[in-house]
Amino acid sequence: MKEKTKFRLIGLVSGLFNGMFGAGGGMILVLLLEKVGIKPKNAHATSIAIIAAISVLSAVIYFACGHINLKDSLFYIPTGILGVFIGGFLLKNIKKDILRRIFGIIMIISGVRLFFK
Repeated sequence: MKEKTKFRLIGLVSGLFNGMFGAGGGMILVLLLEKVGIKPKNAHATSIAIIAAISVLSAVIYFACGHINLKDSLFYIPTGILGVFIGGFLLKNIKKDILRRIFGIIMIISGVRLFFK
């Protein structure tokens, strides 16, 4: 399969998951980026950059459909921004195998939680 086609399919799949599950496309995107040979830390960082653009569009669509309470959303933004800085620092300084384990644990917890809801 051509390289461009692979990347377009990865973009399509991550956009689909992001549109359906919020920012859930990022988890799928990291796995797919690693599958095509991108190093784990780079896959996480690249995923954030891609999901940022996709999430803005998803937010606009969710807002237009009346699914976002803007007042409540604004309450979480300052601490979310703080979390971005902390997460970026941790990504830069964490070992690859620890990052992979943390990511796996989060995926398992998310899957179990969704299964029982």
